[in-house]
Amino acid sequence: MAKKDLIVACPTCQKSVAWLESNQDKPFCSKRCKLIDLGEWASELHKIAGQTLDPETVTQLAKETSD
Repeated sequence: MAKKDLIVACPTCQKSVAWLESNQDKPFCSKRCKLIDLGEWASELHKIAGQTLDPETVTQLAKETSD
């Protein structure tokens, strides 16, 4: 019995994509969509929410890791 392919939406263009081991760009439909997404992360259009750190804490942590 053949297992049913999982179909997902490309995060960039929403095109349907089969989740296959042979698809090196999954979950994206193409290398182009993969690179568009990477560019959006690099330009900080995508972010993971978190707490804003106190600048003094950041400075202290930087000093501790450089020692």
